[in-house]
Amino acid sequence: MAKRITDYKNGEQMSLEAVIKLSDYRLAKNGKNFLSLVFEDKSGQIPGKYWDASEQNAKDFKVGAVVQLDGKRDLYQGKPQVTISRLGVIDPATVDMSQFVQTAPEKTSDMENEFEDVFLQITNGTWSRIVRYLFKKFHDQFFTSPAAKTNHHDFQGGLAFHTLSMVRLAEKISDQYPQVNRALLIAGACIHDLGKVIELKGTLGIEYTFEGNMIGHITIVDEEIVLAAKELNMTMDSEDLILLRHMVLSHHGLLEYGSPERPKLLEAEILHDIDVLDASINMITKALDKTDPGKFSERIFGMDNRSFYKHSEK
Repeated sequence: MAKRITDYKNGEQMSLEAVIKLSDYRLAKNGKNFLSLVFEDKSGQIPGKYWDASEQNAKDFKVGAVVQLDGKRDLYQGKPQVTISRLGVIDPATVDMSQFVQTAPEKTSDMENEFEDVFLQITNGTWSRIVRYLFKKFHDQFFTSPAAKTNHHDFQGGLAFHTLSMVRLAEKISDQYPQVNRALLIAGACIHDLGKVIELKGTLGIEYTFEGNMIGHITIVDEEIVLAAKELNMTMDSEDLILLRHMVLSHHGLLEYGSPERPKLLEAEILHDIDVLDASINMITKALDKTDPGKFSERIFGMDNRSFYKHSEK
């Protein structure tokens, strides 16, 4: 079986097919142009720079292009990169793109079926109707969208997988602590990031949309909750509706992290905590997957630029 990106160790020569996830045509300090690239396959990603790049190179090595990548895996400032020796475009008609794009580790059909069971646990009529309405409205985007541009769950289906992971944590916590309103916590987990179907676009070269840049996913999903409530002829000032909106509006925890309000419900505080937990586990795991046992990982931007040690498996 051919090696993939994360199969190579530091110092090894690399030769493989990959897809270009990010491509940025830049001017170096010495006045020469170069391409700052990120390559991806099913196993993961690695950055690299293509020096002395021409405008034609920028057109050829664009986001979504499948290439033959030859080079050497090195470390730069503690992070893996490939020193490119040769780069060539492969005819996309000759390859199966699904072999290059990272996807959620669970099948879409399995996640869809589990969400149907999850909805049954939302026993409050207001919360259940809104969650079901929004999932139906954004079904296709929800199960294909990433959860972020970078950092955590930045792959096709990442939003659904991240959401389902949080729902599972919410279920366990509700089992452990009977004082938690299970229906409210699960409803909040289901739709807390739903605005990302509008905030982000693309699975290769993930970018923020105009709405995403100007408004952000928290405000977007709050608006969608209000629109759903109006469509369902609900009373705007009902406590149930306001509680659900608060769950979404406060889930980033701090005002400086984008939340219009800090959590003022037990369930809202838990939602914020499990969001941070699931994102942190994903980021650390992704870094450790590229790390040899007995070594420290690259620095992780989303974890305050800390490195994590990969212990030997025994």
